[in-house]
Amino acid sequence: MDSSSTIQNPQMTGKDAAATATAIATENAIAMTPPYLPSELVGGGLPHIPGTEEEAVWNAASQACGTERVHYCYTVHEGRIWYLATPSSALASSPDSWCPLAAALPGNSEYWDRETIYLYEQEGVAGALRWDKDTGRMQVFLGAARTVLPKVQSMDANFVTINPEVARPVIWHNMALNQERLSRFAIKVLVFSGLGVTLISLLFLAGSYMLAGIISPQLDKARQVTTQATNQLLIDATAAQHSNVSQHLSRIIELNNVIGSFGGVLEKYEVKDGGGVMWEALIPSAVAPKQLQATAIGAEKGRIRIQGTN
Repeated sequence: MDSSSTIQNPQMTGKDAAATATAIATENAIAMTPPYLPSELVGGGLPHIPGTEEEAVWNAASQACGTERVHYCYTVHEGRIWYLATPSSALASSPDSWCPLAAALPGNSEYWDRETIYLYEQEGVAGALRWDKDTGRMQVFLGAARTVLPKVQSMDANFVTINPEVARPVIWHNMALNQERLSRFAIKVLVFSGLGVTLISLLFLAGSYMLAGIISPQLDKARQVTTQATNQLLIDATAAQHSNVSQHLSRIIELNNVIGSFGGVLEKYEVKDGGGVMWEALIPSAVAPKQLQATAIGAEKGRIRIQGTN
């Protein structure tokens, strides 16, 4: 399916169309990758443990090449992992390239069977890939074409010369490069996270200052009201200290004793503005109000209510 048919398909969503276009662009980029036969090349087979392919291939390749910086490619076929690897330094002249011998790994486009020997020659350098009939191990031959080709052609087997224009390219993998990319991505995430936290903190501080500017006038007003109330309380307390409270208390005790001696009850004692007083009491009807320098103002339940102002 080409890009035009992808866009015209009414049943395909925008997300599917974008994914298909990305896949096509990736395939085109891989197809344009130039073939290159590195000066060092190792390969072999490993038991397949699902989920550990990358780690297993990288571990075997780094031990075979004597360095952790290796480029490798692999396939999984019939319960085993088949891989080719080369030191990253061997690709210094052609970093964005692929090895045509990788197309002959089991499961790839140029693979037929393990009885066939796969050849590729480039600029006087030749490489070959074969499987030993007795042990089943994969063998890699690499060197000058005048040396490798006669040696391989002397073996009793079928030969297939890999055509890089027909074979499907197999890209190299580099774990160290992926880790460095992941580290750079993590650093970027940390930096942007730090910037985000800093920005949020600055916004919070700015909001706090603005809120403080709004609340401060209200606090000043509340402080002023509190100060006024405190001053008024101090004034009232001072006035109370200078008033004749003790004199009125003595008068209340005196009236209560006098009225009580006649069998009466003091019910009310009120201090008027200007220092005058007014009191009320209930006394027996046999007692004359004049005896208490008071005036009768009514009767209640057989008693006389009197009122005095002294």
